[in-house]
Amino acid sequence: MIQCLFLISRQGKTRLTKWYTSSLTTREKTRFIKEINAIVLTRTTRHCNFLEYNEYKIVYKRYASLYFICIVDKEDNELSVLEIIHHYVEVLDKYFGNVCELDLIFNFHKAYHILDELLLGGFVQEPSKKIILKAITSQEALIEETNDDQNR
Repeated sequence: MIQCLFLISRQGKTRLTKWYTSSLTTREKTRFIKEINAIVLTRTTRHCNFLEYNEYKIVYKRYASLYFICIVDKEDNELSVLEIIHHYVEVLDKYFGNVCELDLIFNFHKAYHILDELLLGGFVQEPSKKIILKAITSQEALIEETNDDQNR
């Protein structure tokens, strides 16, 4: 199970954080993110994209200027987690059209919405990119419709 997924920039700024566990306090979550940022940012490209951390595994992948990082259980398959990360990036890419860090900064709510369509409780909810994008666009159309009704 994915315990947490977060995105950090090369400068160490957290751009998105989603926790799927409630067993950690806010202080522990903050400490985890700081420690993992320090570990991942100092690793070179020659290092493997997974490593063990306490009772978890860290699985990460760098895309352009962002690191997509997952904290997962030790029993989880690292390659399947890398595939989930890649799937999320592909959906973001299709939605934003060549996604960049600024898209995620200014449209963070859409990035969270896409993530919520993809993962539920730390497990893959929907594997189809088309269905995820269709759900997002229908949600946006509904929001637009309610805004139009309120403006009348």
